[in-house]
Amino acid sequence: MARVLLVEDDPALSRGIIALLKAAGHAADSAKDGETALYLMNSEPSSLVILDIGLPDMSGFEVIKRLRAHGCKTPILVLTARDNIADRVKGLDLGADDYLLKPFNASELAARVRALLRRDHGDPSPVLVIGNLTIDRTHATAEVAGRPLQLRRREWAVLDRLTAKAGEVVSKERLIAEVFSLEDEVAPNALEVHIARLRRKLEPDGPAIKTMRGLGYMLKAS
Repeated sequence: MARVLLVEDDPALSRGIIALLKAAGHAADSAKDGETALYLMNSEPSSLVILDIGLPDMSGFEVIKRLRAHGCKTPILVLTARDNIADRVKGLDLGADDYLLKPFNASELAARVRALLRRDHGDPSPVLVIGNLTIDRTHATAEVAGRPLQLRRREWAVLDRLTAKAGEVVSKERLIAEVFSLEDEVAPNALEVHIARLRRKLEPDGPAIKTMRGLGYMLKAS
């Protein structure tokens, strides 16, 4: 699916959100304060930032301001316990993309994450069809010619990215960045293993995954 950075200083809430993100197939990293978040976004950019406003070293507003000032266009979903119109207007004016009030329902958070990622990747439809392959991004399911695919979490993440960019080359580095989080121990051939498994599961009726030597991988659109 995508790499997501959670910036939240409440350990219990952070663990719960990280577990939710990983269950949805995302590579999820966490930061407890604004400085760490800014460092991670500079060194390992994520596809989405989930940001708490009340951080110990600086406000979430300041994090948004600094990210946008440095040209960061990554979608930002703000989490806040402040049910205050002025705060919401301030965050949106600074560059936040969406707001979610605490306490929130896990399913609503998951839905907002999916929507922001679809919007950012330029593929707003939750259902993508490539030849005989159909993937439902809302329910994280895929089928080939009506045959359900039994996919592991990272297999799904790789297939989702390749399907969203069908007909285009996706670099190995980009796939690794979106499939594995910073805390994951990534073996040198880990991505190749997932690609090989996907190829077997897509055969014989599904689209082919082509290796583009020195460039990456491409899911054939035809």
